[in-house]
Amino acid sequence: MNVLSRYERLIAAGELRPDPDQRRAAERLATLQKELESEQSGGLLGQLFSRKKVRPQGVYMVGGVGRGKSMLMDLFHSSLNIGEKRRVHFHAFMQEVHAALREARKSESGDPIPPVAEKLSKNLKVLAFDEMVVNNSADAMIMSRLFTQLICQHNVTVVTTSNRHPSELYKDGLNREHFLPFIDLVQAEMDVVELDGPTDYRMERIGGLSTWHCPLGDEATAKVREAFFRLTDYPPEDAENVPSEELAVGGGRSLHVPKSLKGVAVFSFKRLCAEARGAPDYLAIAQAYHTVIIVGIPQMDKDMRNEASRFVTLIDALYENRVKLFATAATEPEDIYPSGDGAFEFQRTVSRLKEMQSEEYMAQGHGVQD
Repeated sequence: MNVLSRYERLIAAGELRPDPDQRRAAERLATLQKELESEQSGGLLGQLFSRKKVRPQGVYMVGGVGRGKSMLMDLFHSSLNIGEKRRVHFHAFMQEVHAALREARKSESGDPIPPVAEKLSKNLKVLAFDEMVVNNSADAMIMSRLFTQLICQHNVTVVTTSNRHPSELYKDGLNREHFLPFIDLVQAEMDVVELDGPTDYRMERIGGLSTWHCPLGDEATAKVREAFFRLTDYPPEDAENVPSEELAVGGGRSLHVPKSLKGVAVFSFKRLCAEARGAPDYLAIAQAYHTVIIVGIPQMDKDMRNEASRFVTLIDALYENRVKLFATAATEPEDIYPSGDGAFEFQRTVSRLKEMQSEEYMAQGHGVQD
């Protein structure tokens, strides 16, 4: 059964409601599925009716949070009846690429990108990415050349989801001129399919859930766990196997994300604010994830001014990028840092934390607002 048939079956069963944008995307993915599976069958008919292009055109699904991109990718990848397919989170893939480049430089005297692309494309016809977003110069500098090799030299068809239109990727990034050929490549080799329907289905799933939970304890933890599973569709009974990732935060550094799935990340307060971190770390988080869950926010006294200062910078980054925040905390926001250096200035953070709980804030799309 192809992706469109499965989508229609979900509509008929009442599990999804009709959505014209989703249907158009499902139709485009069904066409791609047919092309890929026809290539797999090969034979005389394949030779007689072969296209001029040696690979099917890829698909770039773009839209706000909760518009059904990941759901459609789930249907496409599980329906696609070929063995030479791979689905991976974009951040995890780029970490793999950088590791492979480092190894190639040890053994290769020339350009390491062609051998790395050859290795990555082995036995691969379609590469499916969740959440393509580019937020560091290390990725941006190599993506054009790497993906030109994968697509144009090794005939890999790319399918991806993203919250950003191709022209908005790495916007205002350092040395962005080196990244522009990648945008041209995407527009030439992939069909951009927009999902901009009025309904944020993901936020509907967390309707009625509070975002700030105190005091700390089992009840608060259970509430943010519920939010995570609703947002990601991950089965709660498999909670121990939620994937983690290493998020590149610039300067060759990375930040371990204990739980990361479909644009939702879970962190402890200790990892984010008790360790030496700065604005670039928090900006990378805010750009990479549409929803962040922070557990274990303590009530901070005057001896925790460094932690309080980092927390202020973190919340600023999340707020300015309209990241949804769920938290477990010792107390309400106004009592998190009542006294000490910077306590007066902390009141602005309290105000932002209150606003971030509002329906108006939660309804906004991810990313810096114009």
